[in-house]
Amino acid sequence: MDTNYLQIVYWVVIAVMIVGIVGAVVPAIPGASLILLAIIVWGFVSGSFLSIKIPLIVTIVVLVLGIGIDFLAGYLGAKKAGASKWGQIGSVVGLLLGFFGLLPTLPFGGPLLGILLGPLLGAIVGEFLHQRNFQVAVKAGIGIVAGTLIGNLIQGLLAIAAVAVFLATTWPQVYSS
Repeated sequence: MDTNYLQIVYWVVIAVMIVGIVGAVVPAIPGASLILLAIIVWGFVSGSFLSIKIPLIVTIVVLVLGIGIDFLAGYLGAKKAGASKWGQIGSVVGLLLGFFGLLPTLPFGGPLLGILLGPLLGAIVGEFLHQRNFQVAVKAGIGIVAGTLIGNLIQGLLAIAAVAVFLATTWPQVYSS
């Protein structure tokens, strides 16, 4: 296969992986699954799945860990702050409403601002409906959002590690001449 073509595809795959790293941190953008897809595409294009065996395994582990971390971080943040299921459900509803720009208090900022503020507002509303105590609701909302942000940061670091393993194992094959 033409070396220039392979190098161009390699850089496109890396660009997709960078979007995957961003997606590991920002909700509503695919993260590790996008990185995994990019690695599989590279395996087809390069014609050598043997060369991507290690990055493929690492990325699958990162994907599974990411799902677990996402759940665990949100749960631990909610638990530490004393949140109930109402706060957790409110957080998810707030995320969805924020992403689609349906929060009446946010007529500006678009989906990114909604993704950031929606879960907080949703958790506060859900917790307030459950406990009727605004201070407790705010504390629970902050706990849920803090746990989620910490989980997203960890997922971002894992995604960077997966891409680094891919680069370390494939770069010499692409640029060996």
